[in-house]
Amino acid sequence: MVMETPEPGLDRHEWESELASIEDDLRDSPIESLPQLAGLVGRMLEERGYDLADPVVREGDEREVVAEYQAAREVAERVDLDEGVDPGDVADAIQGLLALFQHVVGERDSV
Repeated sequence: MVMETPEPGLDRHEWESELASIEDDLRDSPIESLPQLAGLVGRMLEERGYDLADPVVREGDEREVVAEYQAAREVAERVDLDEGVDPGDVADAIQGLLALFQHVVGERDSV
């Protein structure tokens, strides 16, 4: 059986559509929508081959990307657990995740 290669840009379109669907929520209810954004960026990173479970074995840019994601994911998990989360931590996590989103999209464009 021959595996079909997805059309270039198809994953980017899906990612951008998913981000667009949660952008209003990010502005209106950032704490509640942070886990959705973290989930999207996590899937993107995994699809691009990042090892999110073990950033120590990676070096350079990839290590920084994974560390940034894990820091934001930790805040999102505290939100999921209904632990008190500082709004500044949420804002930092959202900014970091949006930067990672742009990084992955830009990386995809260069492939």
